[in-house]
Amino acid sequence: MTIMKSLYDRAVQQTKEKVYEDIDRYLETSETISSFNNYINQREEVILQLWTNVWLNKVSSHASLKEKKEYLTIEKQFDIENLSRKQINTLFRSEIKNFKTFDVISWLDQLFSNSSDWERRYHHVRNAFLRREQKRKVFEVQTNIRLMLHKELNKLLGTHYIGLYVHVRYFIARQIKMEITKSGYLLDPPYTTFQEYLYDAMNIVAEENPYQFYKDDLEEKYESVVYDYIVSNAPAYILPVLSQEIKSLYQTHFGVELSDSILKNFFAESLYTLSIEMFNELLEEFVVDLLKLEKVPFDTKTHREILMEDLEERKAKIKRHQEEIQRQKEEEAKMLQDIFGHVYNSSIKPDIKFIMHVGETNTGKTFKALQRMMSADSGLYLAPLRLLALEVYDKLNVEGVSCSLKTGEEEKIINGARHISSTVEMFHEKAFYEVIVIDESQMIADKDRGFSWFKAITKANAKEVHIIGSYSMKEMIVQILGDSDLTIHEYVRDTPLKVEEQEFKLKHAKKGDALVCFSRRRVLETASQLQKDGKKVSMIYGSMPPETRRKQIQLFIDGENSIIVATDAIGMGLNLPIRRIVFLENEKFDGTIRRRLTSQEVKQIAGRAGRKGLYNVGRVAFSHEIKLMTSLLNQVDEPIQMFAIAPTSEVFERFQKYSRSLDDFFYLWDTYESPEGTKKASLVEERDLFDMIRGTMIEARLPLHDLYSFLHLPFSSYEPILAKQWRDKLTSIVEGTELPEPIIKTDHLEELELSYKAVGLHLLFLYRLDRRTETSYWEKVRAEISERIHDILKTDIHIKQRKCRRCGDDLPSKFSFQICDKCHHRRYVHHPRVRS
Repeated sequence: MTIMKSLYDRAVQQTKEKVYEDIDRYLETSETISSFNNYINQREEVILQLWTNVWLNKVSSHASLKEKKEYLTIEKQFDIENLSRKQINTLFRSEIKNFKTFDVISWLDQLFSNSSDWERRYHHVRNAFLRREQKRKVFEVQTNIRLMLHKELNKLLGTHYIGLYVHVRYFIARQIKMEITKSGYLLDPPYTTFQEYLYDAMNIVAEENPYQFYKDDLEEKYESVVYDYIVSNAPAYILPVLSQEIKSLYQTHFGVELSDSILKNFFAESLYTLSIEMFNELLEEFVVDLLKLEKVPFDTKTHREILMEDLEERKAKIKRHQEEIQRQKEEEAKMLQDIFGHVYNSSIKPDIKFIMHVGETNTGKTFKALQRMMSADSGLYLAPLRLLALEVYDKLNVEGVSCSLKTGEEEKIINGARHISSTVEMFHEKAFYEVIVIDESQMIADKDRGFSWFKAITKANAKEVHIIGSYSMKEMIVQILGDSDLTIHEYVRDTPLKVEEQEFKLKHAKKGDALVCFSRRRVLETASQLQKDGKKVSMIYGSMPPETRRKQIQLFIDGENSIIVATDAIGMGLNLPIRRIVFLENEKFDGTIRRRLTSQEVKQIAGRAGRKGLYNVGRVAFSHEIKLMTSLLNQVDEPIQMFAIAPTSEVFERFQKYSRSLDDFFYLWDTYESPEGTKKASLVEERDLFDMIRGTMIEARLPLHDLYSFLHLPFSSYEPILAKQWRDKLTSIVEGTELPEPIIKTDHLEELELSYKAVGLHLLFLYRLDRRTETSYWEKVRAEISERIHDILKTDIHIKQRKCRRCGDDLPSKFSFQICDKCHHRRYVHHPRVRS
């Protein structure tokens, strides 16, 4: 077989090479020659095994399975039809062992039949070995000398560190002088460190030419200058002080005299480390100290003395600077305590009777508290939503108790009324009422609005204060009230909640259902689909005008509409005849991220099912994740651990003793550490609005408190059109011109809703400016817009069809992306990701 012959020849050659290697190892370490016969006697077994190993490995790995089968069947006459691959390989290896043996011993006898050939081999191998040993010993000596040299160099770098540093210091001082002369840069403040100088100078470069910012990074530039200087000069500085012993050893064993260039190569890494250390030292130096060096001719001793004096003076300057910083911190701490500390420590008025109404949703808590308020000579109801304030306002007036309405968006003053229904933000601590009712007090934990509840609870001016909320707020409110006169009433649902086992589908919607989702678009899409199926639907969502919401709710209450589709606003105290609450979604966007509903949110919404007196059981359904959502519904309330605080009128009165800049105020607000158990409101919307008017005549002319009150107006500031109208109105106020009228467009639902908000913003300004004669007209305009929105929702909803941004094709109603699948695939095909 040709392949076997070829493999055999290669195995013979490889065996010969390995035997030669064995002979060389045997001979090279012997000081006297050993005879060929001695070698064979000692190594015969190893030599023969070499051949076996080489041959078996060569033929096993290089012969194909087909060739192995041919050998076994043709040459050896084996029947291998039913053998596995592994069995074939094993059999082949066993049989091929005796294919043809290479007689290694005979080959060696022939090779070294003449004893002189064996002697020549010995002398050649032995001499090569001795040469290698000599080189190895020389290398060991040189390595030891290098180690000694490195050790002494590093020691000298430490010993002569200051001497080297004053050289570098003087060199850099001259560089800085040239840089300042060239740029005209002025040191401000005078005690500017070198690092501060580089940062300020770099910013100047960036402002003049932004594209050169990274190219002209001065810190990197000077770091490189220091390194180049040290590499060029340190070896020459160190060489004269290097020990004579090291110099002699080096010359003896390396054959050349030790020089500057050789030293550079020897301790390049040490020089780099040294340059970094010295550059960091320079960064802490005051530039004025460096600049004065330029006028002093260089002398190591003189400049060393200057350095020591500067170091002592710098320590003193740093100490004085730190003492000044500490003094400023102490003053700032006192200022923060004066501005904020007194305000956020609860100071509950004595002799107030507190009644806490704690329990699940839809248990009659608010009803009980309102009954007491209605029987009092005067009362104040504080709601989380304008819609709830409107509901209570209507309720009291219908039942014969005159009641006014005050929210951020409107006022309805009833002559002679001694009761007011209001949103919680409108609370004013100086007004006295016999009874104050504070609803949905678990909202104290809200990151932006929570302080309004805290303020109402702790600053209430009344005989009785009724606090309504979930179990989660109980411990927190008890802690806030401290030793006050407190009575707690706990409420339990008479109507049990039952979770349906079947996943809800829209086709399952029935009379009395409230379908809950968490975006305006989803509300409109769901309502539109139900209307197409012939069902009459009411809607509730955040941007809907309150008047429209009232009418939508009334249609559901009267039974004219059988189903209501709403956002989670439905969970905030709305008293509706709901048979079943259906969660179409289990997640919501909270302004920062899209997250799963919390247990409290699920309970708050689900609790609206099964109105007492109408239903014996409240039903709850989920469109998916039934087990998970049921566990959230049944979970025990977690106590509220902290509440939010926000700026108050008193805070601004105190702040104005120190400054009239809102920038300063926002800085102090960020610096202030709120008391334990509280968190500061982010004031994101106020800051964004302030960014629009910073440095303008609006900021310059408006008193600080007035300016902040305009920043704090309750309108949709995230809408660019409304934010611009807000700024234009402020401009007209400071310029003394006519207040711009709101922009009104009525072509479709989105425009009507935005126009409603624009009129609401205009009314906020009129209320704030006390221009009551104008408000009635704009209230009528707003009511007309609200009526048109109601008519659209009542008859037919047309949702603007979402289109693919690339091809313009329609996107499915619940499609998560802005590009259709076809365009996405096409983009992937034409622009595949690069693979490494």
